[in-house]
Amino acid sequence: MRKIVIAGNWKMNKNRAEAAELVKAIAPKAEDALCDVIVCVPFTDLDVVCNAAKDTKIKVGAQNCHWAKSGAYTGEISADMLVEAGIEYVIIGHSERRQYFGETDITVNQRVKAALEAGLKVILCVGELLEEREQGITAEICSMQVKIALTDIPADQLDNIIIAYEPVWAIGTGKTATADQADEVCGIIRNVIASLYCECCAEKVIIQYGGSMNAKNAAELLAKPNVDGGLIGGASLKPDDFGVIIAAATEEMKK
Repeated sequence: MRKIVIAGNWKMNKNRAEAAELVKAIAPKAEDALCDVIVCVPFTDLDVVCNAAKDTKIKVGAQNCHWAKSGAYTGEISADMLVEAGIEYVIIGHSERRQYFGETDITVNQRVKAALEAGLKVILCVGELLEEREQGITAEICSMQVKIALTDIPADQLDNIIIAYEPVWAIGTGKTATADQADEVCGIIRNVIASLYCECCAEKVIIQYGGSMNAKNAAELLAKPNVDGGLIGGASLKPDDFGVIIAAATEEMKK
């Protein structure tokens, strides 16, 4: 059975004091969790969150990294810098990075390779725009993004990659893919992994749903066979809501 992974993406929220308080509020809710719990926080919060998460079940991630080890890339952070800071996970290819900061499928692949080479675990985001879903090309778009992102990634690195399916039309909008829609696309992604590697590899890959999962819909989404967790946005900033999602994941793990 694949382990469920619940990851919070705090995006550009929380100063250092607020970040530490939020981790302290989440920690008791994760204490008995059977799922993995990750918080992906702004660069400036990484050290205080790492300190606050010590001796808890919370793992810490960043929200991006560059493909180069060093160089003239003003404002960027390398994967090695994250490792030195004690970070275990990094989100790569989030739709907001693609939309606002010029990320492409090619640069996503470069960042994935750099992160893995440095020893980080990757949360790789893929997903379609609203017009692409309406045009009936969701499968093609998500398949293409997965194939390009995993170019030249060896099978033995798949254990260090979590794929997050995040329909762009459901991020921060309050709209959510139905549980069946989420399961269908996560299944499509799993089939792509099988075609690129093997059936065994596909069965082991963790695939999250990342489009407005919240306290109300988490249990239904997590019950689907191809949904192995969530990449949580707004609800991860609310300890009680995040706790409900963690509890739903734990109950699913017990089945």
